[in-house]
Amino acid sequence: MITINQGSKSFYVGDSKVEPLAEMVFTSSDKDIIIIDHTFVSDELRGQNVGRQLLQKVVDWARTENKKIVPLCPFAKAEMMKNSEYKDVLHQ
Repeated sequence: MITINQGSKSFYVGDSKVEPLAEMVFTSSDKDIIIIDHTFVSDELRGQNVGRQLLQKVVDWARTENKKIVPLCPFAKAEMMKNSEYKDVLHQ
């Protein structure tokens, strides 16, 4: 199950208080833009498309909140650039 941790601004799998099994971390640059800084997927979950699932959750949340995304994380950037369904939330 993917959960949002509003306090530290991340979506994660596992226990965020101990060590998440996977996590996508973002920051706010202003009220309408978020920056995806980092994606982590543990060896245990690697190869199960968890990174893509995390990105989809962030994108869905950004759409709901009317935010645009700046993907600084190499994984998020690559996924967002090759997938046209993310074009509406990609900050130009």
